[in-house]
Amino acid sequence: MNKAMPTHAASESEADLSPSVDHATSGTPPRPSAPAAKTPRANAGIHPAPVDGIALPSTLLDITPQQAGTQTLLRGLAILEAAAAGVRDLRTFGAALGTTRSTTHRLVSSLVQARYLRQVQGGYLLGPKLIELGTIALEQMPLTAVARQHLESLAEQTLDTIHLGVRDGDDVLYIDKIPGTRGLEMRSRVGHRMPLASTGIGKAMMLDLTPDVWQSLFDASRRALAGVSFKPDNRPDAQTFMQRMTNYAAGGYTFDLEENEASIRCVAAPVRDASGAVVAALSVASTIPYMSLERMDELIPVVQREARAISEELGWRAPQPATRRIKR
Repeated sequence: MNKAMPTHAASESEADLSPSVDHATSGTPPRPSAPAAKTPRANAGIHPAPVDGIALPSTLLDITPQQAGTQTLLRGLAILEAAAAGVRDLRTFGAALGTTRSTTHRLVSSLVQARYLRQVQGGYLLGPKLIELGTIALEQMPLTAVARQHLESLAEQTLDTIHLGVRDGDDVLYIDKIPGTRGLEMRSRVGHRMPLASTGIGKAMMLDLTPDVWQSLFDASRRALAGVSFKPDNRPDAQTFMQRMTNYAAGGYTFDLEENEASIRCVAAPVRDASGAVVAALSVASTIPYMSLERMDELIPVVQREARAISEELGWRAPQPATRRIKR
């Protein structure tokens, strides 16, 4: 791709943006051009209509005259976006980008050669090079570094203690914590472990699991905390726990209702990676005077918003509504 792209960039710039006659050497005086405001840039700044339900990010196609030299690069990126959205054939690529068949073919061929696309019997799919780059990108974005600004935002909004945790076997492992500003202190700390099923943040990492696994982790939690006294003991029985998990899974959040530490309640939500798998969770925790059931309900969308923001930085995208099948 590195060898082919400069050639395409030059040809695209000349063909699409420059006059075909050299008036300085032809002896023919140049004709006045039409006002720029009424003459659309050729394939630049275009907003093609969505192709049978597939819409592309307009930023990749918003090209000003000053950016004409990068037009081929941006078109290549737009093709990758289109392939990710479900476009498979040259005709639909061209319709989505507003390019001619020959231009589309050159761009797609270069992307195939560089392994950003792969050709299959039904058309084109995203290629292995993107998997390689995606793996490297994830390695360069540690979870704690990605999440930190969102944890700080949540702490500023709530004034409460914020936790970030990951699953470690049957436990949640706390990997970051921002203490609240209400003068309260909790026993949690970075590096601390607690049974998944006894904490809000742990239960948030259980949302996608099956009821059988919920039951197994509940039993593991009971065994781990068998020697711990709770006054008052607010730990739910198995039936109550399973009913709560069913409700939590439907809502995409979890609560800790003094099940892990006396008088401590929390609201938690899952963090997902590019595959959609739950890889972590975050929570807001405080004591009962600051965490009434009414306030917990109010915090659900706040916590979910920050969890989604972290997930999006890890490559997750919310499921899109079903679209019509692309016509061939």
